Amino acid sequence: MENLIRSVIQSTQRIQVLVEPDIQDATMEDFLNNCIENNALAQKREEEEAMEAEEQHIISDSEEPDQDIVGTLMGYTAETVEELLGFYEKHASEVGFSIRKGNTKFKVGTRIVLEKTYVCSAAGVTNNGKNKKKKVQTVVPVVPKKERKPRQVSITRTQCRACLRVKMNSEGRYEVVNHVIMHNHDLTRSQWHYLHRSERQITEEKREAIETMQKSGLSSTASFNYMAIEAGGEENLGHSKKDHLNYCTRLKMKQIEGGDAQAVTEIMYLELEGDPNFFFRFRLDEKGKLRSLFWRDSMLMEDYGIFGDIVVFDTTYRTNRYNLICAPIVGINNHWNNCMFGCAFIGDEKIESFVWLLQTFKKSMGGKSPISIFTDQDAAMNNAINQVFPDSRHRLCVWHLHQNAITRFGALKRDPTFKKTFNYCLYKCVTVVEFETNWRSMLQQYELIGEEWFTNVYDLREKWCPALSKDFFSAGILSSQRSESTNHAIGFRANRTTSLTDFYRLFKGTIQRWRSTEKQAEFSCSKSVPSSALPLSGLLKHASEVYTLSLFRDFEEEFGYSIATTAKLIWKQENTEFYAVSIDEEPWSAQRVTYIHESQTVSCTCKNFEASGWLCYHCIRILHLHSVNRIPEQYIKKRWTKSAKSSVWNKLENEKPEEVQYTPWRVIKCFKH
Repeated sequence: MENLIRSVIQSTQRIQVLVEPDIQDATMEDFLNNCIENNALAQKREEEEAMEAEEQHIISDSEEPDQDIVGTLMGYTAETVEELLGFYEKHASEVGFSIRKGNTKFKVGTRIVLEKTYVCSAAGVTNNGKNKKKKVQTVVPVVPKKERKPRQVSITRTQCRACLRVKMNSEGRYEVVNHVIMHNHDLTRSQWHYLHRSERQITEEKREAIETMQKSGLSSTASFNYMAIEAGGEENLGHSKKDHLNYCTRLKMKQIEGGDAQAVTEIMYLELEGDPNFFFRFRLDEKGKLRSLFWRDSMLMEDYGIFGDIVVFDTTYRTNRYNLICAPIVGINNHWNNCMFGCAFIGDEKIESFVWLLQTFKKSMGGKSPISIFTDQDAAMNNAINQVFPDSRHRLCVWHLHQNAITRFGALKRDPTFKKTFNYCLYKCVTVVEFETNWRSMLQQYELIGEEWFTNVYDLREKWCPALSKDFFSAGILSSQRSESTNHAIGFRANRTTSLTDFYRLFKGTIQRWRSTEKQAEFSCSKSVPSSALPLSGLLKHASEVYTLSLFRDFEEEFGYSIATTAKLIWKQENTEFYAVSIDEEPWSAQRVTYIHESQTVSCTCKNFEASGWLCYHCIRILHLHSVNRIPEQYIKKRWTKSAKSSVWNKLENEKPEEVQYTPWRVIKCFKH
């Protein structure tokens, strides 16, 4: 009994159990029971501490190791292989080398990883082509082809044996069983670590940013430069320029996956879901390939209803990889800016293709025909217009005519006076007599009589000569400045490698820019009054109130000319007066103006109002002579006024778009991390 008590006392002293102060008053039996209980509690506490230590070790293994990451990772375990790969990536980043995946062993019949090896990127040897299988020589002789120069590839493999081997242990966890930390090559300097392949990654946030910038029309290089600046330098971006360009290329390939034509038609079906008035049609050839395509959205139809009296139809673009002819259909809005009515691709310039396109365009616009259609010099186009729009006036674009003429000048390009004379015949002849006189004089002076091209152009003079085209409305496009600005602004920044899906994205971006410009012009007209060197009173003041800022400048120019004119009353018949109005010292500029008092009707033989939509300086002179201080209502063409699109803007006010707050991609990235 005494030996038992002595052993219990020794064990309690060994585990340092504290005895209660009143233990001295207890009996020997109580004392013994108390010691046994304390011993059991101590053992239980020791087991709990051991379990806590083991749990802490597991947690430390699943998170980042406590010791220096530069050292060995032997003995560390984790639930997944990816966690240990993360440790090894941090180790490689600190030491200065790049890693890649090695061999993998799976459990038989499953995809469960039993063993995984990660090696240094310098492991192994570079494939120099000796191991490639040689092709069997054919019996049929072939034409010898010019062999391409072999690509010179730098050697980056040095048979480095640094590696990390991970294996599943008996507990089902992955454990580092081998870690070779010695390298046989120079390690990377710390300022170049960001260039390691294993440290470069395009995250989901960056992918979204790249896709957004591509949709906005930014080039791949421009989007990379922007993101590098946002990150504070290329070294902080997390991926290289090559990675960026490769990802952009994969995006383009993804967009045309399964066929570019199929992809773009699927895009248009999606547009139709969001815009019930979206319209598109396409044709396929006998081989099932895309032959023709046309589309327009609901806003383009609204614009055509207001500004569709003039259409510029240009087929000189072949800016796509399939050599399809791009045919944008463009008009002029009330701010003298371009507005789109639709766009098309056609496979050739045959009459059949043009007829299909014009019929489709007419159908999409509810059967409305334009007053004038401007095209380039094409016979097939002329025949198609006569079939589909017999009541419209087909006119040749003077700008294209001028560009074609330059190639025909030959030695005359060096003559400074010839170009001036030719341009005068194209743009500035007011009367038929003036045009005929100047054209004959040009042919005789420069010995061009009998030249085929100039003869053909003269035969088509009714389609381009301003003096012979005053009976139809042309919105002033026949002037050189207007014609050039109309055609130069149609380009979509595309090239011969552009796919249809890329072109459609560029098309939408162009439309958005044009509409943004239109909104800014509408805002400026509503918030500002044009300035003028002339006093804003009478007709000029009224013009500033009704016309847009751009059209006011045209009216102001005519008003300025009117001040320098002389008006002579020729005869008078009841309420009608006939005048001869001409600029001083320019008697050839005289025009006959008719004025009716009661209705304030004024007309001029120059027919500027019929052709352009605003009064000429001859009519302004007569109105001013009769103290008319406001432009008569019948001479205010609504398409040139500030309220031309008032019905459309009022409709859009009831369709307020959902407001989305702008958040830069770098902020989103911070939130997600």
